[in-house]
Amino acid sequence: MDISKVIWTNKSKEQLKIIYNHYKVVSPQGAKNSKDSILKAGRELVFAEQYQQDEIELEFRRIIVRYYKLIYTVEEYIIWILRIFDCRKDPKSRVTEK
Repeated sequence: MDISKVIWTNKSKEQLKIIYNHYKVVSPQGAKNSKDSILKAGRELVFAEQYQQDEIELEFRRIIVRYYKLIYTVEEYIIWILRIFDCRKDPKSRVTEK
C-alpha cells in the first residue's frame, strides 16, 4: 500500500518539541540535528510496512532514530506518527493514543 501522507499527532509534535528544547540548552546544533533526523525519518515513510512491528504494542510499527523510537500506525493511506520517546527508558511506561 502506497502512502498518500504522513500526519504527526499533536502528542508527537509536543514530544518532538520537548526533545528539541532539552538538547537546545546544551547544544543548539545538536538539538537541530536531532529534530531534523526525526522529521526526516517521518518524511521517508513511503509504505505501511517499511519499518519493524513494535515489540511492545504489536498493532503499531516503529522507526528508530538516534536514541528515539517513533511509533506509528496506518489508516487507509495515511500514516499517523503517534509518539516519540527515548529508547533508553522503560517502554512499558508509554501510552499510545491519537
